[in-house]
Amino acid sequence: MRRREFLALTSSAAAAWPLAARAQPRERVRRVGVLTNLAADDPETPVRLAAFLQGMRELGWTVGRNIRIDQRGSGTAAAERFRQYAAELAALAPDVVLAHGTSAVAPVQQANRDVPIVFVSVSDPVGAGYVASLARPGGNITGFMLYEYGISAKWLELLKQIVPGVTRAAILRDPTQPVGIGMLGALQSVAPSFGVELSPIDARDPAEMERAIAAFARGSNGGLIVLAQTSTSVHREMITAAAARHRLPAVYPYRLFISSGGLISYGPDQTDQYRLAAGYVDRILKGEKPADLPVQAPTKYELVINLKTAKALGIEVPATVRARADEVIE
Repeated sequence: MRRREFLALTSSAAAAWPLAARAQPRERVRRVGVLTNLAADDPETPVRLAAFLQGMRELGWTVGRNIRIDQRGSGTAAAERFRQYAAELAALAPDVVLAHGTSAVAPVQQANRDVPIVFVSVSDPVGAGYVASLARPGGNITGFMLYEYGISAKWLELLKQIVPGVTRAAILRDPTQPVGIGMLGALQSVAPSFGVELSPIDARDPAEMERAIAAFARGSNGGLIVLAQTSTSVHREMITAAAARHRLPAVYPYRLFISSGGLISYGPDQTDQYRLAAGYVDRILKGEKPADLPVQAPTKYELVINLKTAKALGIEVPATVRARADEVIE
């Protein structure tokens, strides 16, 4: 080969190398749908989503490179809103969907029977029919339990510990959400041992909740227990404000109520469940099946106390309760 031809050939090959590199197939972008119970503009929503994305990054997933997140936030307990957003996510053909709570799981499942679902904050996945058992889910759904219904007895115990004189307790719940039945049943089974008469408050919207809380507060020696449901989380600002206005000591299921001015909460860290869910989403994207991933229960519950609210209510939180707290807001 003549020298001129050789140089021309090698020059052409060198010029082609960058083109060849650019022509390499890009890493496949996987799609994850996220359906939450809180609205997209709720202050808690980006905190939870950030925990999920951090968990995904630690496992090698980066938004814009190999994963895309399509997020919808209900911001209401209305079933039609969940169905609407579940249908929108299904139309995007996600590889897996992360669903928050019982209100989200069923619509996602109905919108696409085949899509793998990882749930967080579901109280009774077996009773709801989502999984065959906790150890062997058996279908296309798995995830992270919120807690057993029996935890509601702990809320009543806390109420009596911080205000021993309480003899009446209103139980705020949404009657359209089945999870409230199990929690109320657990409360009713222990109420006599605490000397407390329970008054279930069935309310779905803020106006109903406000009226019911005000009516209950007209009596004496009362307290409030707020059940863990979508409607109560969505309307937590109104609920905590009403409890303060009517000077009702109240126990809540999550920390986010205390950030909104509530008195005391006891329950699992929901944000941490989003981080943990990233592990299951990762495993499913890599080929494992939800049927083989056991449903996990919380391993830690956090007790959070707002001493500023306690002072405003004239409550002296016992030192024994404060000593057990994971966080005390001064």
